Amino acid sequence: MNQPVAIIGAGPFGLSTAAHLRARGIPVRVFGEPMVSWRDHMPVGMLLKSTPVASSIDAPQQGHTLGDYCAAAGIRRLVTDEDIIPVETFIAYGEWFQQKLVPELERVRVVSADRRPGGGFDLKLDSGEQFTARAVVVATGLFGLSHLPPELAGAAPDGPASTGPVSHSSQHHDLSRFAGQELIVVGAGQSALETAALAAEAGAQVRLVSRGRGKVAFGAPPWGQPKLRPESPFGRAWSLWALSYYPHPYRYLPAQTRHYLVRRVLGPLGAWWLRDRFEGKVPVHEVTRILRAEAPDGRPALTVQTLGGSTQELTADHVIAATGYRVDIAAMDFLGHELRTELAVSRGAPKLGAGYVSSVPGLYFTGLPAAASYGPVMRFVCGTEFASPRLAKHLAAAHG
Repeated sequence: MNQPVAIIGAGPFGLSTAAHLRARGIPVRVFGEPMVSWRDHMPVGMLLKSTPVASSIDAPQQGHTLGDYCAAAGIRRLVTDEDIIPVETFIAYGEWFQQKLVPELERVRVVSADRRPGGGFDLKLDSGEQFTARAVVVATGLFGLSHLPPELAGAAPDGPASTGPVSHSSQHHDLSRFAGQELIVVGAGQSALETAALAAEAGAQVRLVSRGRGKVAFGAPPWGQPKLRPESPFGRAWSLWALSYYPHPYRYLPAQTRHYLVRRVLGPLGAWWLRDRFEGKVPVHEVTRILRAEAPDGRPALTVQTLGGSTQELTADHVIAATGYRVDIAAMDFLGHELRTELAVSRGAPKLGAGYVSSVPGLYFTGLPAAASYGPVMRFVCGTEFASPRLAKHLAAAHG
């Protein structure tokens, strides 16, 4: 069969999968802007929470790690757990990886993908081209999956917007626009803490609201990690080691357990190096929950229940919801309606079998949408080391 494999998405997981398939001699067509989520939806000045060892995109051959890129670009090598990676360096690394291993990348958007009656998939591009693929790999990362809690929706009835009263953290590239304004950031994870710190450093008057069990906390520095536990890309702990290197049995756990672990493992927790930039600079309101949000005059107001049980109103010029992402097949509207209805899902996420294949033969998911089946390591770049070779091997065997 000479039909290519279509890979939708050109972030770390899409590029890594493409490199592994190309190394097996399988024709691929890869669609999307390289590293677009990192380039357009992460704030200027951001530093990666992950360490250098956890930030390399997996390749089928040596010479394409983050360290290799730094050496080629004349950048001081990032080698120890104490080294911190600027997002701009990581974006440039991803683009270098793409140019080296996926040079035929097509910077167009897939408008639709539908099952073909005789096998394979029919795809349509925004260029107007239509073609048939033997298999489809969805590697769209965070695109379209930003989550706004329902209690904030009252102030954003049409959804979060950077120019409205309430936005999502993924909608801001330059936080300097909030200089001199009162800003509330909702959340307690790395995204919330770093967004708040960057906005404060840019001259905004920032308060952070953390809800429920989302108590603000920071990880231990590398030199403070327990020495007698196994090392993983995320720190020294038996659980992190198992989830990082042995995700195979994860999909056999009960659904409730799998979804809980994806939410709770590795977060919410700030990076050790962010503590000094946050504490003493950003006031924190720890609340039981947010009861409602309103913006009658365009200025958002949050009504919260305090830890003591009373209610309080918090107002600002703008609210940023750093409330993460939720996988939802319904949001992937490039997949045809019939295709989406055929997919077996669990709480909106596709149920994946061996080799990252979905319940629809020939349709694969990798990256964040695979986390509910293969664990929280799929939320991070280092997950490409496990996912990409296994997906490529399965696809080659099934569609060779």
